[in-house]
Amino acid sequence: MHELAFPLLVGLIAVALAFDYLNGLHDAANSIATVVATRLLSPVKAVLFAAFFNFAAYFLSLAFPALHAVAETIGKGLVDKDIVTPAVIFGALGGAMSWNVITWLRGIPSSSSHALVGGLIGAGVAHGGIFAIQWTGLNKTLVAIVLSPTLGMILAMLVMLVSSWIFHRVNSFHAERSFRVLHVISSACYSISHGLNDAQKTMGIITVLLYSTGRLTGDFEVPHWVAISCYIAIAAGTMTGGWKIIETMGSRITKLSQHQGFSASLAGSIIVFSASTLGIPVSTTHTITGSIIGAGTARRASAVRWGVAKNVVMAWIITIPASAVIGAAFYAVTLLF
Repeated sequence: MHELAFPLLVGLIAVALAFDYLNGLHDAANSIATVVATRLLSPVKAVLFAAFFNFAAYFLSLAFPALHAVAETIGKGLVDKDIVTPAVIFGALGGAMSWNVITWLRGIPSSSSHALVGGLIGAGVAHGGIFAIQWTGLNKTLVAIVLSPTLGMILAMLVMLVSSWIFHRVNSFHAERSFRVLHVISSACYSISHGLNDAQKTMGIITVLLYSTGRLTGDFEVPHWVAISCYIAIAAGTMTGGWKIIETMGSRITKLSQHQGFSASLAGSIIVFSASTLGIPVSTTHTITGSIIGAGTARRASAVRWGVAKNVVMAWIITIPASAVIGAAFYAVTLLF
């Protein structure tokens, strides 16, 4: 247990909620890129729509407490919770927030989730050495980096194939109207899955902070006030939006029809809901990007701007190492005081 003055504890929790807000702002594109690109909703309506359903995930988590498994993975499944100190939490948040700001300013849809994972690993190793890493939790997170966009791409192509077969006898006007409705529903589902998976990362950070300072004892469980605070913060961030990233996600990778937008959103939501159930802090950015590429490829491979997609993938590869280095640097700064 590590003593920490109450004002400093409150300040560190505020920094964690600021990360959650930045996560929502940075990842707003995940939820609304397809509805903006297809002009199903205006940008302003789209961010309000996404923010509402991000927060709606809170009520889903109340109904199904097992869906908080991601918070446990972040809180105790990546770095040994018994070696975590407030300085480690500060380093993790500093690394994640710095990387998010860098990629946000450049309009690169990198993963806020993996930035936090990298920051936590970097600060944890700087404090407790390589043996502080919980390899089971880290390995499934690393595997998800590859699997989530790949499965999203395959599933989006399958949804395109199946839905095309179902609607092949429907005239184009009625099919388009049906896909507009289905696209709204699938986008709402994806926004809920995004809020559910991503808000939990900050929940895990705040909970392990409370645990490390002795203000939480017994089982590792997320306090109710922590959960609702995190859902509010991520919804507020989503409402602010990250327009450069929205442009990259929604129109620069491929041009989408309502049919493709529905297929990408549905595939993405299935992957992210599944990951939340398994306690995997999956990247919603990776997942929806893979799904968009899959929906675009189902039309024709040349419809995808592979140069843009390649730059996005490169950002994914370097996110964890880069945020880990920055996280270790922020932890080192705390040693000066």
